[in-house]
Amino acid sequence: MRSAKVHRGVGACLLGWVLLSAGCSSDPTDAPAVGTLERDRLELVAESDDPIVEIAVQVGEVVGADALLVRLDPRSLDARVAQARARRDEAAARRAEATRGPRAERIEEARALLEGARSAARTAARELERVTALVEGKVASRSRLDVLRAEADTAHARREQARAALDALLVGSTVEELDQVQSAWAAAEAGLVEAQVHRDRLDVRAPVAGQVDALPFELGERPRPGTTVVVLLADRAPYARVHVPEAMRVRIAPGAAAVVEVEGLEETFRGRLREISHEAAFTPYYALTRHDRGRLSYLAEVELEGESARKLPSGVPVEVRFELDGHADGD
Repeated sequence: MRSAKVHRGVGACLLGWVLLSAGCSSDPTDAPAVGTLERDRLELVAESDDPIVEIAVQVGEVVGADALLVRLDPRSLDARVAQARARRDEAAARRAEATRGPRAERIEEARALLEGARSAARTAARELERVTALVEGKVASRSRLDVLRAEADTAHARREQARAALDALLVGSTVEELDQVQSAWAAAEAGLVEAQVHRDRLDVRAPVAGQVDALPFELGERPRPGTTVVVLLADRAPYARVHVPEAMRVRIAPGAAAVVEVEGLEETFRGRLREISHEAAFTPYYALTRHDRGRLSYLAEVELEGESARKLPSGVPVEVRFELDGHADGD
C-alpha cells in the first residue's frame, strides 16, 4: 500500500509540473512533457502449486535469456512424463511390428498349431466312426456317441481357427490396422510432448535478459497457480513515461520523434513515441469547460534510442520535447 501511495504522489507532482509549465508558457506546445525513466517489467508466474525447491538468483542480479530463476518441485510431473514415455514406446513397438509384419518364428508356430489341430480333428473323427459302429451293433451306449460327436466338432472348430490365424499372419497387417496403430502412436507421442511441456514449466526461466527486481516467495513456499514468483526488468533501453498536455496531444502520434533530457546529464537522447493513451488522465473532457480542457494530460511512452541509453537507471526524472513537424495531423 505504501508503494502505491508513493507512485500516486509522484504522478501528481509530475502532472502538476506539466500544468504549471503549460500555464507559464505563451504556447502550451512549447512546454516539455515530463515524467520518469522506466523499464519493461515482466511478471513471471507459477504454473502449479508445487513447492519451490530452488531459487537460483538474488534480487538485483543480472541474468541472461533462458537463465533458471526459480524451480518448483518436479517429482509429480516427472512421474507423469515417465508414464507418457512408456505409453509412447509401447505404441511405437506395436507400430513397428505392424509395419514390419509377423516374424518367421510366429508363422512357424502358427503352422505347428494348425498341424496339431488337424491331427486332433482326424483322431476325433476316427474315434467317432468307431464308436458309431459299436452303437449300431449295440455294443456301446448312445450317450458315449454324443460325447464323441461333440469332441469331434470342437476339434474341427480348433482346426479352422488355427488355419485362419496362419492365413492372417501370411497376409500381414491390413491398411486399416496400420492406420490404427499409427494413430495410437501419434496420440501417445502428443501425450508425451504435453507432459514434457508441463514439466518444463516448473522451471521458471528468464524470457529475455534482464535484472531480477523482486522474488515474492521463499524456498519451500507453495505459490498458487498464476501467482507471480519473479519480477524481471528487461535489459533493454528504458522508456520515458510522460504526461503529454492536451494542446500537444492532437499534434503527435505513435512514431513521432522526440528529444529526451535526463535529469543530471548534459547529454540528450533521441527517442520515438511508441504509445499514447486515448483517454485523459483527469476528469473527462465533456465535464470540463473549454478553459479547463487545457489542463488535461495523456500518459505516453517514449522509447529511447542508442546504445548509451541502455545504461540509464530507472526512476530518473526526464523532460521530453517532441519534433512536431510532419505530425500535425495527429492520430
